[in-house]
Amino acid sequence: MAVREYENEPIPGLPERLPSGERILWQGAPSWWGIAKRALHIRAVAIYLAIIVVWGTTSVIANGQQVPTDIVIFALKLTALSFTALAALAFYAHLVTRSTLYTLTNRRIVLRFGVALPMTMNVPLKAIASADLKVYRDGTGDIPIAVVSERRQSMVVLWPHVRPWRTSKPEPMLRCIRNAADVAQLLISSLNAASTAPAEMRIRIPRSAIAKTKSKSVASSDHTVAA
Repeated sequence: MAVREYENEPIPGLPERLPSGERILWQGAPSWWGIAKRALHIRAVAIYLAIIVVWGTTSVIANGQQVPTDIVIFALKLTALSFTALAALAFYAHLVTRSTLYTLTNRRIVLRFGVALPMTMNVPLKAIASADLKVYRDGTGDIPIAVVSERRQSMVVLWPHVRPWRTSKPEPMLRCIRNAADVAQLLISSLNAASTAPAEMRIRIPRSAIAKTKSKSVASSDHTVAA
């Protein structure tokens, strides 16, 4: 398992053509709003900036500024700067989504990512020790993957496609993907086919999360092929 750079992409999401016997089961990209909200914390930033605007305007008034026009102009400048910062975060979230493609084959998981420098990470199914699933209300979810490997991956290189707060042993993660519960079920089937261990020992899926996702219809642009 290693992260490497590449230039050519003969198959979308893959740096090389698949060897004989390997086939793509699923491909998908993160939700841009999910990246903005959960990786870039755009909501928390918006609240913080709103507080700054209110505090700054109040301070100007408290310091004796009594000209309404000057107060309004000052508030508008702070608001414009705040919207610029939020727009930059949203734009970066779009770039992350456009540059990312997760691929599940019958032999491995491939993460293609990198806004400025395209990189791929290959995770053989037989190297997966366990995987978790977290489903959100909108049907998107995260699938972090614990990998058996002596090589420690860099959280900085993998971010935002990495499980938060696992600094000692970073875990790559399929982040904010649509229909996450369905993808996790497909991963179970793939792990069963690639290993003699029962799928329940390799991936843990909360039943409540699956029920929640199945009870709610979620539009998806991801493509799934039956295993």
